Amino acid sequence: MSSRLFEDDVTFLQRLLRQAGFYMVKIDGDWGDNTDKAVDSFETAFAEIADRLGTFHPRTEANLHTLHPKVQEMMRTTLKTIRDEGINARVISGTRTYAEQNKLFAQGRFGNKGKVVTNARGGQSNHNFGLACDIGIFTDDGAYLGESPLYAKAGKIVTGAGINHVDWGGNWKKFIDRPHYQFLTGLTITDVRTKFEDGKAIFA
Repeated sequence: MSSRLFEDDVTFLQRLLRQAGFYMVKIDGDWGDNTDKAVDSFETAFAEIADRLGTFHPRTEANLHTLHPKVQEMMRTTLKTIRDEGINARVISGTRTYAEQNKLFAQGRFGNKGKVVTNARGGQSNHNFGLACDIGIFTDDGAYLGESPLYAKAGKIVTGAGINHVDWGGNWKKFIDRPHYQFLTGLTITDVRTKFEDGKAIFA
């Protein structure tokens, strides 16, 4: 949860910190001592999780750094499980602000270049709440594989491993998304958004 990543949207950062249990005062969109202290607490938790469960490629670490601590734990276990089977997976996308999500939604639509990669607008994706990330698979020499049967193989490995709370986008019935992994909260996306914007914890 880096200030460098979300410094242009302090309200968004405060909401993420609140739902992770680190920012417990009024969400006001102003950077101050309370936000500084919450970020410091988050950084300490991030370092502890990384020390306990292992570290990965710098790009992976940067994206894990944006996720809720529970999701960080889930994804470190998920990545280790995939890599133990010889697949070089890295996290290439983590938390997105609503504005970032809307920009991604516009790709391939409204006359914009590229292919459609999401059906979710800002506030409609678990990426917007620190609960989801996407992996990329790479060759041993670091070349990115945008399309590969290894995405399906990795997802089946993770599903078969029975990792707690992990939801793989390859199992979805609509808009199958094999690089996507998210934390099962038991809530609808509408309920998650409401809690997030109201400053309420998503997890009990």
